[in-house]
Amino acid sequence: MGPFYASTALGGGRRRTSTSRSRPRAAPAPSGAQLERARRQAERAQQEAERDAAIAHLRALRQQMTSVHLQSFAPAHPPAVPGPPQLGLPWALAEAKAFHLAGLGVFARSGRAEAKLRAEQDAPGYLAAEQARLQGVHGELAAEAHQWWQALVANDEATVCETVNYAFSDNPAAGCAVGVDGSVMSVVMRQQDIDTLPDQTPGVTSAGRPTLKTLTKRDRVLWWLTAMGSNVIATLKEGFAVAPGITAIDLAVITRMPDTQRLGFAAYGRWSRQAVEAGPWREPEDALRFLDVGDDVACAVTTTASGNLSSAIKPLDTSRLPGLQSLLDHAQDDAASVDATLADLDGDLRATVPATPDAPAPDHYRIRTFAEWRTQTPSVAPPPAIGEPAPAAPTALVPGQNLTLPDEAWDGLHIAFSFGGADADLTLFLTDAQSRVASDEDFVFYNQPSAAEGAVRLLGKLNDGTHTVERAAVHLAALPEHVQRMTIAINMDVDTGLTCGSLTHAELSVGCATAVWAFQPPADPAIRAMVVAELYRHRSADGRPVWKLRAVGQGWADGLDDLARAHGVDVG
Repeated sequence: MGPFYASTALGGGRRRTSTSRSRPRAAPAPSGAQLERARRQAERAQQEAERDAAIAHLRALRQQMTSVHLQSFAPAHPPAVPGPPQLGLPWALAEAKAFHLAGLGVFARSGRAEAKLRAEQDAPGYLAAEQARLQGVHGELAAEAHQWWQALVANDEATVCETVNYAFSDNPAAGCAVGVDGSVMSVVMRQQDIDTLPDQTPGVTSAGRPTLKTLTKRDRVLWWLTAMGSNVIATLKEGFAVAPGITAIDLAVITRMPDTQRLGFAAYGRWSRQAVEAGPWREPEDALRFLDVGDDVACAVTTTASGNLSSAIKPLDTSRLPGLQSLLDHAQDDAASVDATLADLDGDLRATVPATPDAPAPDHYRIRTFAEWRTQTPSVAPPPAIGEPAPAAPTALVPGQNLTLPDEAWDGLHIAFSFGGADADLTLFLTDAQSRVASDEDFVFYNQPSAAEGAVRLLGKLNDGTHTVERAAVHLAALPEHVQRMTIAINMDVDTGLTCGSLTHAELSVGCATAVWAFQPPADPAIRAMVVAELYRHRSADGRPVWKLRAVGQGWADGLDDLARAHGVDVG
């Protein structure tokens, strides 16, 4: 055999190339058995995924239902009312200018100049009025908050029940405070019906694979009892947290009995604050300790002779539990039957939902516009017309001089302290005849700008560039009888090291609708606080009660602290 044979056998020395598109070789079709096997595998994977999801859901549900008592509740504290917004003269001037310049063209020079002048005249009054009004609103809010807190800690029944029920409104087991007797509060709680629990529970097969198994009756009772205990402890913890004056809670649990499908009491007892707060509550299983930490606790689930939980739930007999019957009577408005009362309680508890206001909360500190202020303030009048007499000049006083205030002063007295050179604060003390305050609330200063339910108010400081003026308003007719004197004082900032000798052009003016009095205190470099003047009650020659004003000018070297202590304030 030679080369010719090899060439022929191998197709020659040159390979053929084809330009036609080659067709892919068809894959063999799966057999029926293969398709069936794939379908069964997909179904099995789907079933396992559904099983795993159901197991995860059941575990999360049980954890959620039996761990409510593990959360913490912040204790109630006196409400802090935020102060009003801080307003300044630039803001008031801008508002006044915007009002007076409205409608004036840019080329109306004389009109715009006149409008700006009116704005400069009106701005201080607008600012003082808004500051006084907002401080009055703050005083009212603070008084309401103080009154509410005092009622809460004093265990006022309506206040305690309303506060507690608001706190209970988002609980998984609805609770309702139905009464307060001394320091003991009565609460009714609606526990989830046992029939609403799932029928299955997570388990494992003999081979150790996860599975779902039927929930036995005893396991169902254990789950339900643990959930009830968790809700009971959570309800007690929250009740004690929001009602600081309560020392014990009588609590009754109602639910629908599985055998009769009628409402009945499932648990009742009295739990003290000390026992509940002592805990400890760390694990879901701790919820069952609600049966041990209370007094005279009765439960619809009992234990058998062998120590296991009974699988039966029997409603409590109210006739054998005087405390429970008393709580039930307290919740009844009339002589209704027990079933009717339970039905009413059940309806009320199920209707308890978190309050969702339809409208936003009111803005108590809404600032009036300049236009509103002018409309609502008739006392804002134009300057006197030509030919009208100008207001009388202030009457100057000297140290020790006193005078009887006119009757008009009872309805409104305005105090202003103007000064330059350094910063100073106006301070007022409402005292008895011996110049001692009845409590620290009668001390009016920058951290407590009002007293006597708003009858005395600091109105803040205004700065006109060269002088600072701090104002106060006093309604003498509204002062309580125990206030026999009112000390008007000033004080320097001790941290600056400055004394009253640093003040320039210092003057105190006191005025009412018909008269004004002025006093220039001494610029003493040895003092840091000074009683500038005082108002005091007196009897006229004909026996009428009057108020008198006296110029003083007496100082204290160590500043506000010593001045406050001299008037009976507990500075600390």
